[in-house]
This record gives sequence, C-alpha cells and structure tokens, in this order.
Amino acid sequence: MSEREAMAAAPALKHWRTTLERVEKFVSPLYFTDCNLRGRLFGHSCPVAELSSFLTPERLPYEEAVQQDFRPAQVGDSFGPTWWTCWFRVELTIPEAWVGQEVHLRWESDGEGLVWRDGEPVQGLTKEGEKTSYILTDKLGEKEPRSLTLYVEVACNGLLGAGKGSMIAAPDPEKMFQVSRAELAVFHRDVYKLLVDLELLLGIAKGLGEDNQRSFQALYTANQMVNVCDPAQPETFPVAQALASKFFGQRGGESQHTIHAVGHCHIDTAWLWPFKETVRKCARSWVTVVQLMERNPEFIFACSQAQQLEWVRSYYPGLHARLQEFACRGQFVPVGGTWVEMDGNLPSGESMVRQFLQGQNFFRQEFGKMCSEFWLPDTFGYSAQLPQIMRSCGIKRFLTQKLSWNLVNSFPHHTFFWEGLDGSQVLAHFPPGDSYGMQGSVEEVLKTVAKNQDKGRTNHSAFLFGFGDGGGGPTQTMVDRLKRLCNTDGLPRVQLSSPERLFSALEGHSEQLCTWVGELFLELHNGTYTTHAQIKKGNRECERILHDVELLSSLALARSAQFLYPAALLQDLWRLLLLTQFHDVVTGSCIQLVAEEAMCHYEDIRSHGNTLLSAAAAALCAGEPGPEGLLIVNTLPWKRTEVLALPRPGGAHSLGMSWGEGLLPSPGHRPQHGLCSCSHPHLTAALAAPAACVRSARGECWHVAVGQGLSWAVPNRSVEVLSSPVWSKWRGRAGAGGQVGCWLRDAPADLASRHPPTKTDSSVTLDNGIIRVRLDPTGRLTSLVLVASGREAIAEGAVGNQFVLFDDVPLYWDAWDVMDYHLETRKPVLGQAGTLAVGTEGGVRGSAWFLLQISPNSRLSQEVVLDVGCPYVRFHTEVHWHEAHKFLKVEFPARVRSPQATYEVQFGHLQRPTHYNTSWDWARFEVWAHRWMDLSEHGFGLALLNDCKYGASVRGNVLSLSLLRAPKSPDATVDMGRHEFTYALMPHKGSFQDAGVIPAAYSLNFPLLALPAPGPAPTAAWSAFSVSSPAVVLETVKQAETSPQGRTLLLRLYEAHGSHTDCWLHTLLPVQEAVLCDLLERRDPSGPLLLRDNRLKLTFTPFQVQSLLLVLQPPPN
Repeated sequence: MSEREAMAAAPALKHWRTTLERVEKFVSPLYFTDCNLRGRLFGHSCPVAELSSFLTPERLPYEEAVQQDFRPAQVGDSFGPTWWTCWFRVELTIPEAWVGQEVHLRWESDGEGLVWRDGEPVQGLTKEGEKTSYILTDKLGEKEPRSLTLYVEVACNGLLGAGKGSMIAAPDPEKMFQVSRAELAVFHRDVYKLLVDLELLLGIAKGLGEDNQRSFQALYTANQMVNVCDPAQPETFPVAQALASKFFGQRGGESQHTIHAVGHCHIDTAWLWPFKETVRKCARSWVTVVQLMERNPEFIFACSQAQQLEWVRSYYPGLHARLQEFACRGQFVPVGGTWVEMDGNLPSGESMVRQFLQGQNFFRQEFGKMCSEFWLPDTFGYSAQLPQIMRSCGIKRFLTQKLSWNLVNSFPHHTFFWEGLDGSQVLAHFPPGDSYGMQGSVEEVLKTVAKNQDKGRTNHSAFLFGFGDGGGGPTQTMVDRLKRLCNTDGLPRVQLSSPERLFSALEGHSEQLCTWVGELFLELHNGTYTTHAQIKKGNRECERILHDVELLSSLALARSAQFLYPAALLQDLWRLLLLTQFHDVVTGSCIQLVAEEAMCHYEDIRSHGNTLLSAAAAALCAGEPGPEGLLIVNTLPWKRTEVLALPRPGGAHSLGMSWGEGLLPSPGHRPQHGLCSCSHPHLTAALAAPAACVRSARGECWHVAVGQGLSWAVPNRSVEVLSSPVWSKWRGRAGAGGQVGCWLRDAPADLASRHPPTKTDSSVTLDNGIIRVRLDPTGRLTSLVLVASGREAIAEGAVGNQFVLFDDVPLYWDAWDVMDYHLETRKPVLGQAGTLAVGTEGGVRGSAWFLLQISPNSRLSQEVVLDVGCPYVRFHTEVHWHEAHKFLKVEFPARVRSPQATYEVQFGHLQRPTHYNTSWDWARFEVWAHRWMDLSEHGFGLALLNDCKYGASVRGNVLSLSLLRAPKSPDATVDMGRHEFTYALMPHKGSFQDAGVIPAAYSLNFPLLALPAPGPAPTAAWSAFSVSSPAVVLETVKQAETSPQGRTLLLRLYEAHGSHTDCWLHTLLPVQEAVLCDLLERRDPSGPLLLRDNRLKLTFTPFQVQSLLLVLQPPPN
C-alpha cells in the first residue's frame, strides 16, 4: 500500500460543510484551477494556424459565403452589429505529438456559431449553451491528415437575442461581438468522466441533505475520490473511478419512481430574434443533436413544429436527410402534430384545426407517420376546445409545463385527464420538474419526484433535458449524467426514454387519475391578450379573408367546370397565418423586427386573398346574361338584414339596405334577430348606386340593377325601422325554384315624420325601433333601451362607453403581464362637453361622433352608429396612442345581475365568474374572449361584441373590453401610433342563444362583400347551403385536402349553443356522396350518409365539431 493510500485509509472526523466545499473546489472552474481536477480537463493546446473572416448583413448560404473575400482576423477582434453575420475561415494544423490523443477545436464567442466541415454543418458552438468545443478526432491516428480547413458561421446575436441591458429589453442595434478563444487542445476524457461523477455525488449529498444516510455515503465517496486522485498523475484516476462506480452500482428498489428522460430543444419560432434567425437556430441545434444520436444509440430526441423542419428541409437538405434517417431508427421523434407551437388562446377554432392539419400532414409526408401527442410546453394558456380538436386529429396525449408559472394558485396535478368543452378527454402530463430545459442534475431529478402532485396515482414522470427557448439542445454531459443515474439507490430510476414509452407507462396505470374539466387558464401573461393591437387585428382579418376565399372558391368550383381551386396558394397563405400564430408572435411578446415581419405576412395574405376573391367572383359571374355590376356576397350561413356601403365612381360610397334570406327556409327555421321575414330578398339604396349583382354565397343568388330613379334618400332624419314595406319598383326575373331575383323599395312616405336624432342639452338619441341609444355631451352612453319591452340595459346612475386608463407596470414580463394591482389605479377619461355632434342623419343609418383627449399625448375619435334593422349599436373608434406603461379599456355597467359571464372561445363559449370569491376567481381578473362576451340574467342580457380585440373582463355588473397597452420591452415601439377598431353593444331579451348574439358577432366580423362583377352576372337565384337549426354554425367550406378531380368539398359545422340538437343540412350543389370525416379529413368507417332530396340529417352534442366530405358530381361536358 502506498503512503498516499495509507493516509487516505486512516479514519478521520469530517465536518459536513468543509468536506462538501473541499469537493466543490476540486471540480471548480473558478478556484484552484492550477491544481484541481477541472484545470486538467484540457491538456496541451496551440492556436489555430490561420484565422480570417468575412462580415455581411445577409444570412448567406454556405456555397455563397465561402466565395467571399476573407481577410485576416485574430482572437479578440470585434464584429457586428446585431443581426449581421461574421464567417470565419479556420485553418488548422494538429501537432504531430498529439497522435493517439482526442483533439478538440475550442471556440468561444458571444455570438451563436455553426461549424461547417466539407460543405456540411456539423455542430453548433454556443457559449450560453455549453457548447464551446468541437471534436476533431476521438483519437488522432498516424495516417489522419494533420491539416484541415473549417468554417464557422457566427451570428451577431446570443442564444436569447441581443437585449440592451436585460434579456427582454429591446435589442441593442449597435451591439458588437467577438471571438474570445480559437485554439486546438487535447481533451482528457478520463478527467471528464471523473468530473461528471464528482458533480453527481455532490448533487446527491446536497439534494438528500444531512438527515439522509445515502447523502453521507455520497459525500464520503466523493471525499475519498479526492483523497486518492492526483490531478497531475492520471494513473490515480482508475482508483477514483472505481469508488464512484461502486456507489452508482448500488441499486434501488422496485418501487422507485421512474423518470423518462427525453432530449428536447425548445426553439421559439420567433421571439427575441427574427424568423430568419430561427432557421439557423434549428440547424445549429439539430446538427448537434445528430452528433449525440450517433455517439449515444440509446439517446432519444423529441422535436416539435413542422414549420421548423420545413425550413431545415429547404435550407439544409443534408441535415434533413440525417434527421429522417434517425427518425427511422426511433431516435429522432417528431412530436406535437402542429405547424408551430401556437398560442392556445387567440387563434380561431378553424386556425387551430389547420395547425394540426398542416402539421400532421407534414409529419406523415416527411417522416412516415403522424404524431400521437400534442406538445405545447410554453404557451400562455390552453383553450377548453383543444381536447376535442386533438382527439379528432388522432391525438390522445398532451404535454405542457407552462401552468407551473401560475402566479396565484398551484395547479393540483401533473398527470390527469383533461376534459374539454364537449366532453372529449385526453391524457395530460406536466413534467413535475416544471421545466422543458433540464440539464440532468441531481437537484432536478429529485425535484421531479418531490414536486409530483400525483404521488400514489402514477409512478412515471417526464424529464425534458436540453437548452431551450433560443435553441441549443442537449449536451453530451447531460446525457452522461442521466446514464450514470440510471438506477442508483436513493434516487428515482432514470431512463433515456421516448414520449411513446412515457405515455404508454402512464396509460398503463391511469385508473386512479383525476379529471380536470374546462380551460387550462394560465394565471400570468394575460397582457398578451391585448399587446400589439395591430397584430391582433391582422390575425382576425386574415382568418376572415381565408374563410371567405375558401368559401367563394368552393362555390366557384361547384358552379364552373373551368375554375381551378387555388389549393397550393391557399396552403401557402394558411401556413403564413399559422406561422404568425406562434405563441410569441400573435401574443405580441416579440421584438419590433418580428412584429414588422408579421405585418408583412398579413399584408401578403390580404393582397393574395383579395385577388383570389376577385377570381372566384369572376368565375361565379361567368356565362350568365345580365349587366355588369357588383357581386354582394354574404359569407355567413344565415339571412342578414344590413346596411352596406356600395362603391361609387370617384371613390365615394352610397349606403344600401340588403335583405337576404341567406339560407333557404327549412322546417323549424326562424329568422334571426326577431326581424320579420320577407318572401323575397331585396335591397334598398340610400343614394344612387351602380348596377349590382347581389349574391348570398351560402344562400340565395340574385341580380339587381340599382340605378337612377330606383334610389331614395331622406336627409336630416333619424334611423327608423321600416316596418311596413312599400313595394314600388322591381327589376329581375324568376330564378331557380321560382324565387324572385331582387326587390327594390322606395322610402315610406311618412319616414320624415318618424323620430329623428334628437339633441337635447347637447346629448344625442339614436332610435331604430329595436334599440334606443342616448349619449351624453361627451359621448358616454347614459341609456340603452330595448324598445319592444322598454327595458333599460345601463345600470342606474352609471354611464357606458366609459374609457378608463390604468397604470400598467408589471413585475418583470413587460409585454406579457398585466398585474392585478393595475385595477387599483383606475382613472376614468373625462371628455369635454360640446364635442358630440350628429353624423349621419336619417335614412338607413344614424350616427353621432365625438373627440376625446385621453392624455396630453393621446386622443380618440369615435362614431356611434345605429342602422335600420340592426340589434346592436356600433362604436367605430380611432385612437392615436402615444403612452408609456398605460392600459386603455372601455367599460359598460349593465343593469344585470349574474354570478357568471359568458365568453366566446373556439367553436363555442364558456362561463367565468364575475366575483372574486376564491383565489381561483380573482386570479382571472383579466381573461380572453373572441368575438363576444355576454352578461345575462333570466330574461335579459347585454352582449359586448368586437372585431379585433381579445382581452376582456366582467367584474360584478361591469363589462370591460381591453383596447390598448403600452409596454416597452421587448419592443419599445409597441402599439404606438394610429389604431382603428369597432366594438358593439347588444341588449337582448331572453338568452343570448335565442336572441342571436352569436350570429350578430359573426356579422360584425364578416361584413358583406361588395366585389366587382367583371362580366355578365347570374340572374338565377340559388342556394348553396342551409342549416335548419340556429344552434348549428356552418363554419368552413373548402376543397378537401384529398380531392379526386378536385371535386370534393369539406364542410365544418359546430354546435354553438351548448345543446343536443338534430339538424338538416340542405344543399343545391350537385352532391354525389356525403360522408363524415375527422379534422384530418379521414373518412368515417361507417360509410356514406343518407342523402335524400339534397338533405342530410346531422346530430350534434353540445359544442361538438363535425366535418363532412361532399363529393360533387362530375361537371357536364
């Protein structure tokens, strides 16, 4: 026995803290590196033979970059600024004396790097991601070349962008970067292994604590390893390694909790960096993962977001091929099933369906199978309709961890069944370690067990490891840690596993799991419902445009044998929209550069969408006799009685009144909004208008010539219900089914004697016979009466349309959070009397407008509009907003008492409390809704509609709509400037379902289209679709994804009232076969439906979504 071994064997008293710190210093990268083990990790080193660089503002492909003019560079040189790229040519010469050694290129930079070798990317180099060396050779052979050339592509941004002063601050546009290390070095693998073991032993000692026997065993083992290990004498290393192996070889019992460790790399598709930088982040991260999979056959990596894989397929085809290869081996596992990891609150139901449709189709095409789990770890809440959508897209499993961020209440489960709005259930799992970026430490492993909320119900948990958010992914050190901990006494069992193995284990022991019903509401980040109003507006508008384009294109396809459905272009446009619905884009929690890109994408969708609408209109009008004019299109599945603005020469507009059945009356079908049904569709023009072809796209088509002598105008008169039609002029002819094309009507002679807008004490009253609106001299709503019953909707002594301003300073996450204490800073914005003026007077529309100075820097103008036949009053609003950390809302105190309010969500609605009884209630002080929210008591209610807002709340009897915020990070310019938006107020008798709130909100968001009819317009009336039940909404009409000869349509319907209902779907299209399908458009195995007299019977449960394939007959020759 040597003298050193004899001394080490002598027993000695040990002080816990000093022993622990002794081991810590032995592995420290900061202290005593001249003599400790860490200081021996690398041996001999030498500088690179030659370093040269090329700087560019562009993100160039490799083939182009290497042809540029490289100039000499050296370590320490600065380059930049932010978002530029510096390419380095690295000439290497390995010393002859290093034969037999493992040789690394050590590279450290504050920019993200990617190593290229022989024209292919081989590894990411990111200091923040603990990837600072690239293995040139595991063991330098005698015949291996000693000289080689590498290229390192360095992005002028860090792993998490380039925030000025803090991570989420707006990027510093002038930030400069540098390479601080570029050298060759010998890597000592045996030292590395000892370091891994010693760090794990330290973690066990600290994690289990001084009251645990196994903790002391770990500490004493580590201390003994320090005793026997001389960093300067490698021959002592095996003895120390044996001590560690003995400790880790002691196995645990069968009851140990099993941790399923899955490699992961969450990459935000855009956030603190632009979309184009994400393309390179994917390459840097995944090429490193490929290395790990090559070196560790048991290592499995889960990868979500089809969009990112599509980018890699396009820009890095070699890497994509390797990913496909490892997918075949089962090591690279696509997960999620969606195009991007979208926001879980704001996208429409149809948008969520398209996320899965595009994502699952991509995964099937590129990797041979679809995903079986929905993977959404970092989204700011989860809609109650997601379980139904998931199930209908072939997914029964769900993983996230974001609810661990709840500010108020701890979510009570980590493994549970999640039940959606319609009753659909999925198995949900939240990794108990509350992170998707673990690093394989003992502390994280122990936390996963300790924090598990479902102990006793399940004995398996997920452990997602790898640097995330900005990419990076797992490292070899993480993999080695987890391998070492595979089955060690005192710790849970750790397996390098897959999502499939995890969920299979959970499903095998699920009988004791609890069920959570309804939405998964994140008690944080609720400012994202409002931040970046222009993005919110662009999202809503583009969802509408794509809906309308698909509908008109489908009808054109059915009506015209020559029309080609624009499937490829529509897919591209949908993918653009889905991209912007990423959870840091549509939410507004991104930098200015990303917001500008999103606005460009919206403009592309608008531009192409309008072109496609015109093409469909031209196809619908082709081949029919009649004059040229306008195609007035109703893209909603019910009749509408509305005022619309018809274009006139010179850019002016004239008001017209359209009555359209919209859908053929069916048994039990009742007109909406309580308006009288007319036997024929008709249109009234307030001023002379050009000839118009009027078509209800999901109902009647008709032709009308609106010309001189067929119009009427009544100046200086208030809006008035035209309750007794006076038929005087008619143009048109009998159409299909004997329906008359169109009616025109003169104004009743006594209209001038009806109630004009009255102005008393500087207030204004608008009255259309359905509702009566009274505005005070500053534009606030003092009265809103439902005329038929005389019921007042505004609370006694209160005023509606009250703008309020709040201080809005969160704790940290500026663009993300609005805190509960902002409610304590409420300041009503008081207008100045005399600014209220009458706008449009009489005829089919009445309005008043006013100006409001919000602050010295911000102002608002608003037109309050009431149309004939309209059950709601609209507030067209323009705001010039220049604030800092302020929050603008508008409030409506209602003469209604109810403990809960109703909010529209995807394909339905849900209730939330109006009180703060519990912490779960008051944590929802700011919530989200889509097109409407409603506060009702028995027999009466008040609905607040909007065309582009999402943030909302109802506290007590006050309905509040969130309008604008003014955070300063990560975008210092967010929301500054001009905004336009519309909201509307609708008092109603009875329930909101029976009163037609849902179709009213649709109508506000889907205005009638007035499209130029470039050729002769059809004169025959025809109806495309009708639905007999007002509870069922025909949401989508499109060409099916798989459509033989292009003659198959996809219809999507949902039950909107929350009821069991049977309904008849009627169509006049030439349908050959009808069959139900899922959301991925896979046919129901039960076969075709019975189609009789062009009618189908459908049965719905509450909030159920159903999809239907209609195979059209071949067009006539």
